[in-house]
Amino acid sequence: MLAKRGLMVLAFGLLLGVLGQNAPDPWRIQRGGQLYDHWIKAKGVEAPAGDHPLWALQNTNTRKGTDTWRCKECHGWDYLGKDGAYSSGSHFTGFAGVLQVRDKSLEEILALLKGSKNPKHDFSPYLSQEDLEDLALFLKYGTWDPRTAVDYKAKKPLKANPDLVQGRSIYRVCASCHGEDGKNINFGTEEAPEYVGTLAKDNPQEILHKIRIGQSGNFVMPGFSFLSLDQLQDLLAYLQTLPSK
Repeated sequence: MLAKRGLMVLAFGLLLGVLGQNAPDPWRIQRGGQLYDHWIKAKGVEAPAGDHPLWALQNTNTRKGTDTWRCKECHGWDYLGKDGAYSSGSHFTGFAGVLQVRDKSLEEILALLKGSKNPKHDFSPYLSQEDLEDLALFLKYGTWDPRTAVDYKAKKPLKANPDLVQGRSIYRVCASCHGEDGKNINFGTEEAPEYVGTLAKDNPQEILHKIRIGQSGNFVMPGFSFLSLDQLQDLLAYLQTLPSK
């Protein structure tokens, strides 16, 4: 446990060095990204009853209940909504992405989260002011365009020749929890296991979000937002060599 705490301190220390002293608090940006992923888990609260009020505006994604309240379910792991990885398939909703809100002020983003454009998008009954501010910080400073790193059709790094040696070197930090073969943690079930290697092959956008931001509701796994575009692609390429089953 001490080693894991040390890892968190190192991660945030490196991120602070990259961002500089006058930048927004990196911890709050990462927490905002975890709220974006699954705010119910991140806060450790019960899901609101029923579906999100906006869910009825679409009929293509048949998920119900908790999933409908997750930001990522409408806007995607790549923040591109209907124009990204969720442009087709079971997750398609037709809702827009959020990448473009980076150009807005924090005050404008907060207003959107409180329903200024659509009262049904008001999250203030469920998220505190601090939560909303963290989420706004993530939307302004924490998102990026994964199309600069991922070939969406092939689900592979966009980089022509990823450096697997470098990727393995970075993964050594991850292996302290996930294991050398990535199978120490099963995200799925015994019947349908899902490991780091599984996720890297099936949903590179999701795994890159979690690498950069961390895991919702799990403060043992910090985000590594300081990794460069090249390093992210090298790590992704290496993760895709790990076993899926």
